Amino acid sequence: MASGFFAILDDIASLMDDVAVASKIATRKTAGILGDDLAVNAEKATGFLASRELPVLWAITKGSLLNKLIIVPIALLLNAFFPIAIKVILVLGGFYLAYEGVEKIIEFLFHRSEHGKEHNEEVIDEGADAEKTKVKSAVTTDFILSIEIVIIALGTVLDRSLTLQIITVSVVALLATVGVYGIVALIVRMDDAGYKLIKRSGKKGFLSFLGNFLIKALPVIIRILGVVGTIALILVGGGIFVHNIEFFHHFLPDFPSIIKEFGVGLVAGLVAVPIFSGLKKLVALIKR
Repeated sequence: MASGFFAILDDIASLMDDVAVASKIATRKTAGILGDDLAVNAEKATGFLASRELPVLWAITKGSLLNKLIIVPIALLLNAFFPIAIKVILVLGGFYLAYEGVEKIIEFLFHRSEHGKEHNEEVIDEGADAEKTKVKSAVTTDFILSIEIVIIALGTVLDRSLTLQIITVSVVALLATVGVYGIVALIVRMDDAGYKLIKRSGKKGFLSFLGNFLIKALPVIIRILGVVGTIALILVGGGIFVHNIEFFHHFLPDFPSIIKEFGVGLVAGLVAVPIFSGLKKLVALIKR
């Protein structure tokens, strides 16, 4: 009787060890998407009154959890009954991620002034519905990124048991939500913490210096996250092609994997930009 109980405990410990290893691999593979998710939502959660930043972030977090509650079971069902769909979704998602990364580079290089003008107009036009609009936009973006997070996480345990797949994907989905939005909460409150430190210090001494540093660091951190997220999007998109399409997997085998993945992602993004841009224009025409 006792031996059977300890055997169960040993099986649970072994399963948790497998989950920890699989979750670590899956988290590393989804790090690029998490970086972009972090950058996007840090930007969307700023620009409000200090009293509204955390409520807005909490609304986005709840939307993100709902997204994953929808996506995780659908992904597991597809893998069980129509597994080829997982690879198709991964490849399509790779195109989309590469497109997003390359589009950001193109906007920065060629449309920076236009983008700035549009952003200023948006700030001017913000009214009572601005908060709901930003929350909706953030949750929609999170849904797209969550699909990739879940599918990539699932892709790391496709050859493992169903139990391990369910636990690993669920753990990664939960960590993605708690981790990303927890860090965003810290980031968006940096300036408020800085103002409080300056006020407490009487605008003198180390606390004042630290407060000014936090205030000035906030926009810099958001810009850095944007750059890192853009590079990571291209790398993750290219990595999806390299690991799921035989031709790319065996293409230039002596090249460092990170260079090959970035190159493939960059080419895929350049191909995808006119396609997705054309689809956006077509949808806009249909809506008119």
